[in-house]
Amino acid sequence: MAGLTRRTALALPLGAAASLAAPSVLRAAETQIAIATGTTGGVYYPLGGGMANLMSRNIPGMSATVEVTGGSVANCQLLGAGRVGMVITQVDAAVDAVHGRDRFRGRPVPIRALAVLYTNRMQVVTTEASGIKTMEDMKGKRVSTGAPGSATEVMAFRLIEGAGLDRDKDFRARERLSPAESTNAIKDGKLDAYFFVSGVPTSAVTDLAASPGVQIVLIDHAQYVPKIVEKYGPVYFPEVIPAGTYPGQKTDNRQMSVGNIIGVREDMPSELATKILEVIWNGRADLAQVHAEARNFTLDKQKTAAAGVPWHPAAEAFWKKQGANLA
Repeated sequence: MAGLTRRTALALPLGAAASLAAPSVLRAAETQIAIATGTTGGVYYPLGGGMANLMSRNIPGMSATVEVTGGSVANCQLLGAGRVGMVITQVDAAVDAVHGRDRFRGRPVPIRALAVLYTNRMQVVTTEASGIKTMEDMKGKRVSTGAPGSATEVMAFRLIEGAGLDRDKDFRARERLSPAESTNAIKDGKLDAYFFVSGVPTSAVTDLAASPGVQIVLIDHAQYVPKIVEKYGPVYFPEVIPAGTYPGQKTDNRQMSVGNIIGVREDMPSELATKILEVIWNGRADLAQVHAEARNFTLDKQKTAAAGVPWHPAAEAFWKKQGANLA
């Protein structure tokens, strides 16, 4: 971390930042914030870059940057450690973080929602050449369950369990690769299938689907959602990735989804939280040029149940002012 200067104050735990910051957090040339996103092959990274650009251009004195990370779990951990000031995260990871469960056992994170963004889709990706047509067919195959620190890994483990498979015993090999690495491993004949949770379409899956001689297959798994929800709570729901979303995708893919939120610490100053929300909400058309999933950042999605974790007080006030029915 850089020296303890006003420009790095927002990357610190907010209690420490308070002793360093000037009276107004928006005073020119004083506000620096890091946004934790995900891997370069997903949606979080380009979307976070678009948000950082909007914030840097439209908030006086703001310098916003993006961090490449393993994904949602790592993002929430970074937020808890005060190493970033804002995250994009899946709701399931945020809920675990707030309650100190699973990867956050003994280290709860005071994360609060600024906004509900779009839906993340679990994609179980393979090819016709692998012979895999169902989750059960993955037994004895070489798979990747996602990058370390990603919510993909958490969600993949829950899906594998829901399908009646053992993540440690039922695969010939289980790798922990990013989506881009997984695509390359399938191309090189070193992997049979991989799990990836993201918005759609996503570049890594598109890359595989568009490769010469490759016929992509997305494995249906929505039938396992009730069993998973019974154990882990109502953060997951069934959806469909329509045929043709990816090159050569012949059929609809019935899969499991989860929401995404923008998260900050509960003690982010309300003035700053409001300004960030104003800039991102008013710039959503620009974000849609960065990635099509930003078109799904809409007023009707701002629901308390969809956020999964408590709203930041400034966000709750902001969305009510916009006319959202948060109930």
